[in-house]
Amino acid sequence: MNSIPTPTVILLDIEGTTLPVSFVHKVLFPYARKALPDLIRERANDPAVIAALEETRALGPDREPLDQLMAWMDEDAKVGPLKALQGIAWADGYASGALIADLFPDVPPALRAWSEAGLTLAVYSSGSAPAQRLIYTYTTDGDLTPLFSAFLDLEMGGKKDVESYRQILAKMGWAASDVLFVSDVVAELDAAAAAGLRTCQMVRPEDGTIAGTVHPVAHSMKEVADLFSLPEPVGKAQ
Repeated sequence: MNSIPTPTVILLDIEGTTLPVSFVHKVLFPYARKALPDLIRERANDPAVIAALEETRALGPDREPLDQLMAWMDEDAKVGPLKALQGIAWADGYASGALIADLFPDVPPALRAWSEAGLTLAVYSSGSAPAQRLIYTYTTDGDLTPLFSAFLDLEMGGKKDVESYRQILAKMGWAASDVLFVSDVVAELDAAAAAGLRTCQMVRPEDGTIAGTVHPVAHSMKEVADLFSLPEPVGKAQ
């Protein structure tokens, strides 16, 4: 049994941690790419669209906004206006039933067990907070958003920047030592650890994630539970 105090806050990455990378790159991104031209044209008077396009022009003044957005998608760039417009497109897709998030099967039982035990659950992802909510609202296991206390995005800063995690701690009022950050990306875990957070690398065989050597490694949420003395998930096969 782990003698170190159990974390009271579980901060989770999404892509490669709770959701397969393939869903993002083979489902969500292509859907947004196809939807963006019509979205920009049909919602030209939508304040959110106007703001995103203005920011796109400011960041890429030498290109038409749509061309710049497509280039960012090609680069998998973590850029605010792109994330905002993708989020709008995905909202339409989820609402219509065209999109539904198929989380790793070990995730929903763990989230429910940890929430029922009184742990605080939160998300920190490069996807916008509204896009994060959509993923957890429209899952094959139903709406999981009530289990979460916060959805944090790049407004906190880049995920490989130590200051981002300090900003999260300040915003949420958490003590660093109480927070466990779970992500598949070693550089993100390095930054979180430098800010005092506890860390665990999620290594999903389905995604071909390569295990690092610095942070504890888990291959499922059950293994996270075992490593950090968290409540055991009950339900689907782990």
